[in-house]
Order: sequence, then structure tokens, then C-alpha cells
Amino acid sequence: MSPSVVSTVVDYVSHDILKRPSWASRKSNAQVVTPIISSQATATELELETHAPSSSAGFVQRDENALEEDPELRLPSRGSLFVMIATNALLQFGFFVTVSSAASYAEYLGGTAVFSGLTIGIPTVFSGMALIPMTRFDEGRYTRPLLLAFIALFLGNIFHAVAYPTHFLYFILIGRIVSGVAFTGFMYTKRFCSDPRIIGIRRRTTLASWLVLGQAFGFSVGPFIGGALYKIGFKNNVFNGFTSTGWVTAAFTVIFAVWSFRLFQDVPKPTRISDQASLEAPPVAPHPDDYGFTQLSLQQWGVLFSMCWASMTCFFILGSWEANIPIFTASAPAFHYSPYAAGNFIALGGIATLPFLLANVRYAPRFQDRTTLLLGTGIGFLGLLLTLVLLARDNVAVAPFYICWVLVALGFNLGSTCTFSLLSKQFPNSWNGRTSMMIQYSNYCGRVTGAVLGGAGVQIGMKKYIAIQMGVVGVGTLLHLTFWRQLKAKTG
Repeated sequence: MSPSVVSTVVDYVSHDILKRPSWASRKSNAQVVTPIISSQATATELELETHAPSSSAGFVQRDENALEEDPELRLPSRGSLFVMIATNALLQFGFFVTVSSAASYAEYLGGTAVFSGLTIGIPTVFSGMALIPMTRFDEGRYTRPLLLAFIALFLGNIFHAVAYPTHFLYFILIGRIVSGVAFTGFMYTKRFCSDPRIIGIRRRTTLASWLVLGQAFGFSVGPFIGGALYKIGFKNNVFNGFTSTGWVTAAFTVIFAVWSFRLFQDVPKPTRISDQASLEAPPVAPHPDDYGFTQLSLQQWGVLFSMCWASMTCFFILGSWEANIPIFTASAPAFHYSPYAAGNFIALGGIATLPFLLANVRYAPRFQDRTTLLLGTGIGFLGLLLTLVLLARDNVAVAPFYICWVLVALGFNLGSTCTFSLLSKQFPNSWNGRTSMMIQYSNYCGRVTGAVLGGAGVQIGMKKYIAIQMGVVGVGTLLHLTFWRQLKAKTG
């Protein structure tokens, strides 16, 4: 009697199965034929059916949906992604649309240039104050923060608009403070794009690049629209060059909010365990990667501080230039710009960066985050250095100053791409909320101090104004190079 033959199992995984899925192929229902897999289970478990072999090779046929996607390439629905990226662009627009006319609006109602810089920077102070209570209100989800952001942005712009007919200067400030609550949404868009429940680790730099593209849209289109509305004027006590930015932004916010909540799919609510079930359940050992601040090593503290400083630096310099350009170009002999012209100048600089930032969306996943940050910082520092040379020679013309602005805008927007995505890769999933908040507070710090510095730049002297920025960049570069080895993380 011949001995029975034990069927063999092929320990092989087709590379076609695990290749990176495209946007369209993720929801495909095609059938595929593959060998049986007997590798050990990981986070991506494969469900297979066993069949009696009909020939010498044992193959099985199963639905592709049984093959779970690679967790490092996980993505939520396109609609939810689009809503969060578009919300980031709307909030950026709402932040910058008043920049071009802020100085003139404040001056008309009796304010100063420093006051106008304060109205640009003050929203981030109150956004930072509202952020911690918001994290206790959000239930670990995104619907409530989005709703609050839309309501606050609407009301804040209404206050900004009614300052003119009431001739009350501080309505501008109140409106910007209320809008500051809306800008807590910046943190939630970052947290969404690095949320390990829905975003794979190799998708985070790409999504961060999309957020920065929305950021560039906000600070280019925002001042342009604000300057255009100021130029048109609308000779009306209610709807005019000063108030129209508030009315337009408020109306668009309502339309966008209604559309967003029809499209957005939130993450599932966390399940609550009853008291009886929690008493009967055995104790769960803590995950080895779940640790607190006290367990951080010196190198980890260095990585945290380095990325927070880099994030603060990017928004400090961008915020100071956006606040300073309308004031400097209004007084410089080569310019004598109106708010409309200053808004166009800022917008044209931002538009010039968009092709490079679009290319960054495509190519950034191929490079280390630390490399992208160093490149962006270097480009921005070159813009600052050229500006200092122009000021030292007392030869600030339109074209050279525009080139400097493009370099600064491109470099520090590019540098801001990878700060939170790098931290989300360096630290465990349970730290996503902490790292997102730390980066957002760093952004707030940079925006506030930058806006105040930009508003006072002409008064303290433009050379000192640029020198301060170069010093801040120098400290960040020193930190970056010191912790270069520790900043290594997965690409994508």
C-alpha cells in the first residue's frame, strides 16, 4: 500500500498582492488566484479558504476583499479626506483674508499699525486657550470640533464686518478673538491626517503636504480676495471695502458647512464597557509602547523640542512677513502700495510657490522628512539673507523683494510640511493627540509673535527685523543637525 502524501503549503506571498494600492483600486472587487499563505499573522491578517487540490499545485480562489489592506497604507473615504483638507484651506483663508486691509481698517477706526498686527495674531492666543477644553469635548472624534469651527468662523466674521457701521474699533478685535476659536480646527485637521485609526504611517507625509498646499492657498488667495474687495469698495455703510471680507467669508462658511456634513464620515464612537463587564474582565497589561513624558529619553526630548521649534519658526517667519508687507510696502519709496496692491503682492508670492508645493505632494513621500525640513529651511534662510543684503545696500526694489518673498514663502511652507508627520512616525499611536497638540501650540506661538514682530518691523528697523528671524532659524538648524540621526523616520 503506497504511503499517503501530505499536501504541502506554499509559503509564498505574491508581490502583486502587497504592492501599494492606487486610489481607485482600493475598493475593487476583482477576484484573484494566489497560493495559500502560511506566514505568521501580523497586524494585516489574511483570511483564506482551504480547498482540496485538484492538481499537483494547491491553489485557492478567494475574494480580494478578504485581503485586508496594508495598515501602513490605510486611508479613510475620499469624501472625508476632501472635507478635512478643504476645511484647512477655508480656515487658512479666513485667517489671511483680512491681512491686506487690516492696517487701513484699524487706522480708519482710530487704531495703529501695531493694533492691526495684534488683530492678525490675537486669534491664535484664544485658539490656544480653547484647544485644551475642546479635546475634552470632542470624544476623540471630529464632528463636534468641525461644527464649532464653522459656527465660530461665521460669528467672528460678522463681528469684523459690523465694526464699521458701529464705528467701534474693538469689534475688529472681538471678531478675531471669536474666529480664534474656529482656528482650533487647524489641530484637528493635523490630527485627522495622522490618526492611526484611519491613516497609515506611509500616508502621513503625503497628507501633510496637502495640508500645506491648503495653507499656501489661504495665504495667497486670502489676501488677494481681501485686497480685491477693498479695491472695489462698494460705497455702502454696511457692505464696503472694509466689511465685505467679513460678509463674504461668513456666507461661504455657511454654504461649506452644510455641504461638508453631508459628505464627512467620522470615526466610530468609542465603545463603553459597563461596570459589571469591567469588573469581570481580566486586567490588561499596558502596551510596552504606551509611556508618558517621564519615560522619554534625552534623544526623544530632543526630537520633540527640535520639531516644535521648527514648527514655531516656520509660522513665526510666515506670520511676520504677512503682517509686515502691507506696512512696509505702504511706506517704502519704491512701493507706496495700497492695501489692494499689498494683497496682490502677497498673493503673487504665494501663487508662485504652488507649483513647487504640488510637486512636493508627489515627491515628498520618497524622501526623509528630516531632509525636506532641512531643504525648506535652507531655501527660506536664503530669502532672509538676500533681504538683509537689499536692506543693507538701501536698494529695495520691487522685483528683488518679490524674489525674497517667494523664497521665504516657499521655504518655510515646505519646512512646515513634515513636523507633525515626523513626530507621528517617531512616537506610538497613543501619542498622536499629544504630538498634534504640541505642534499646534508651536504654530500658535509662532503666529502670535510673528504677527506682532511684523506689525512693529518698520518701527524697530527692518534690518533688526530680519536679523531676529535669521537668529531664530539658526537655533532651529543647530537643533536639527544635533539630532539628525534621531530624526530618521519612515518615508511616505
